[in-house]
Amino acid sequence: MSDKNQYVAIMAGGIGSRFWPHSRVKRPKQFLDILGTGKSLLQATFERFEKVVPKENIYIVTSRAYVDLVKEQLPQIADEQILGEPLRRNTAPCIAYVTNKIHKRDPKATVVVAPSDHIILNESNFVEVIKKGLDFVKYEPVLCTLGIKPSRPDTGYGYIQYIEEHERNEGIYKVKTFTEKPNLGLAKQFLASGDFIWNSGIFIWSIDTINTALHEHLPVVMERFDEGMEFYNTDKEQEFIDKVYTHCENISIDYGVMEKAENVFVIPANFGWSDLGTWTSLWENHEKDAKENALSHENIMVYDASENIIVSNPDKLVVVQGLEGYCVVDSDEILMICRKQDEQQLKEINGDVRRTKGEKFL
Repeated sequence: MSDKNQYVAIMAGGIGSRFWPHSRVKRPKQFLDILGTGKSLLQATFERFEKVVPKENIYIVTSRAYVDLVKEQLPQIADEQILGEPLRRNTAPCIAYVTNKIHKRDPKATVVVAPSDHIILNESNFVEVIKKGLDFVKYEPVLCTLGIKPSRPDTGYGYIQYIEEHERNEGIYKVKTFTEKPNLGLAKQFLASGDFIWNSGIFIWSIDTINTALHEHLPVVMERFDEGMEFYNTDKEQEFIDKVYTHCENISIDYGVMEKAENVFVIPANFGWSDLGTWTSLWENHEKDAKENALSHENIMVYDASENIIVSNPDKLVVVQGLEGYCVVDSDEILMICRKQDEQQLKEINGDVRRTKGEKFL
């Protein structure tokens, strides 16, 4: 049975630029059925958390531009469960906003904060770990995060180093350091040491503990959000939030709070996780043919081709010959062909497209 004081905040405001051109500004990747399951990543995330808390306790924090998309994809939730950010200001303001909104509704709340675009293959294990974290933070004044046991020296993830186990909670460890995406040499050292895990970006805490931490480490941000406590959960909330965001700095919760706080703990886990941050990560998690090609539909024919990811409209016949290790993405207006190993150039390509072609193709 769900605890009525447990909540989930799903962050769904990103533009998914690393999945361009499939993910576009008007309909980014969290609203797409990337894996061909019949559900968008947001819908899959919501359904996963329905196994943890009542659906009325799940909030979606998104860009104002995507509020209607959220309503379309999650018709089972009330309008007040969708928080529309007027500007993109990274994760710290997003978390400050939802923290105050939940705090006013339920000062005894415990909260999970999670991105909307992760893959979780072992959902029963995931639910078990989340419940363990919620039980932990209910009684301990700590900031808890989930860490993923690394399977390779990946340079695309941040890393968490942990030390001693919590004295009263088996399998939960004190965090020593956070490290941003390392180079390959450092990532290999992290893997060999055995005490580093990938940073999942999933957080669990009580509303009191995160409220205290935000006031301690980001006082200017929180003072602005606190000014409108009387407006949260009323028809004046949006007007107040619109004003606050114009004054908010762009800062992540990792940099603003987690890396500075002393009371941070991590639960190392292994539930088939990927943050689905790149085309290569989709290729790794996608079903493949005998030559390791990940194909988005049955109307794709490949010859002398291997280790490619090929995505297009299922109504279009696509024929690929002689490619190895490529991303081929065919959307309505854009065809992109690039080597998987060079996909980090997508950010640069996006910038070039914006500069030379305007916003039309983004």
